[in-house]
Amino acid sequence: MTAASYDHWRADAQARDDQTGAAGWKADDRTDLFDYRVIRRRRDELVELRAEGDVPRLLYYLNEGLHGNMGGMGSSRLYGHAAFGTKDLVSRYIQELAGALEQLADADDDALPFDRKLAFFRQARQAFGNCALMLSGAGSLGPFHLGVAKALAEQGLLPAVISGASAGGLVAAVVCTRADADLRALFDEDTLPGVFEQPLDGQSFQRKQVTRDDLRDAVEALVPDMTFAEALEASGRDLSISVAPAEVQQQSRTLNAVTSPNALIREAVMATCAIPGVFPPVTLAARGVDGTRLPFVRSRKWVDGSVTDDMPTGRLARVYGCNFFIASQANPVVMWSPQVPTAAGPLAQVGSIYASAWKQWFRLSYPFAMRLVRDAYPLNVMTRMWFSVLTQDYTADVNIMPKRRFLDPASLLSTLSAEETGKLVHEGEAATWPHVERIRNSTLIGRTIAGILDRLAAPVRLQPRRTAKA
Repeated sequence: MTAASYDHWRADAQARDDQTGAAGWKADDRTDLFDYRVIRRRRDELVELRAEGDVPRLLYYLNEGLHGNMGGMGSSRLYGHAAFGTKDLVSRYIQELAGALEQLADADDDALPFDRKLAFFRQARQAFGNCALMLSGAGSLGPFHLGVAKALAEQGLLPAVISGASAGGLVAAVVCTRADADLRALFDEDTLPGVFEQPLDGQSFQRKQVTRDDLRDAVEALVPDMTFAEALEASGRDLSISVAPAEVQQQSRTLNAVTSPNALIREAVMATCAIPGVFPPVTLAARGVDGTRLPFVRSRKWVDGSVTDDMPTGRLARVYGCNFFIASQANPVVMWSPQVPTAAGPLAQVGSIYASAWKQWFRLSYPFAMRLVRDAYPLNVMTRMWFSVLTQDYTADVNIMPKRRFLDPASLLSTLSAEETGKLVHEGEAATWPHVERIRNSTLIGRTIAGILDRLAAPVRLQPRRTAKA
């Protein structure tokens, strides 16, 4: 039976670890999965330095070894042996590092001048990197993403950088246009199941295919009329939405407060949800200098972003300095694939090699295929889109996926009842819980640095280069 909350799931997982002996494995430092000797030695050194209170030496030590994969301690393999968490040594070392950072931040100006302290933490944030949550295309499985976001938010782990494509773009926009208090209200158990439910006007629920008007009504009801820059100001979260061009010669874009601060989010969501052949392409919009609504890139139209950038890791790395990625992956293309991204073992490795070989073959054959259909519209557009779908990387450092199920293609664009929405949201939560401790460990240092910077010089933010293209 699925647990009702994270606390219940954690208690069950810890009980299983006690029964299987995994608890003993966690308590024993020894393993060949990472260099436990290096981590144990560095933790002992750090404990000693903190006890001495020698600020210059502590600063030197942190400059020497502040990164998330020291000795291989960030490996995903460390989180496959126990139902809950990993080696206690890894968690203790990361917590000790976070405590050392707080101790350095609290040092008085005589021990560490403010300007030098601020410069260290700014440099540390840029060097350590950021975490991003990426929400895939999902069709009517979109509420699964809401469950993932809810589970992370309740643990204080919702990243400040969130991207979305197609249905994931709608959910990302809902999350990134609300301040924390409003987000908590949205995640209320009584509110959340009705988020995607169509107005019934006194009638009982009847399933139907989502139309463009239905989509527009949903976007207007759920997403405030904001630009990307305004959403960042309101929520403190950086929203990115992937859109694909409707023309062969153009390149896809990732819209956000850095690359397109004045672009309006509602039109971006409509564009990223414009499935080719189902919904017409969309012209983006922006808020002009005088506040009026203007076309954004007037000569271009845009479609479903998941066909080109379901998981825009490269662009998020370049624009926001992200180097740890969480994927909420509910894209039917991935769910129908025989390969499970998180699977392990010889058969999974063979499947991975096979899939990689096919992906490389598609990449090599793409130029030849495009030459054949170069002037044959719309076949040229569809060929480019299908090759893009088949050659994308759909996985990340942490992959959160729904249960495998048979999906009727016709149901992927259908309306949902409140009960169905609630089940998908809970499925997203339950799928997230097994990954929480890895996410907590992997992001604790980054979250600590960000919190310290907020205290030292609010509002200090990592400012990407404004010339970045995406």
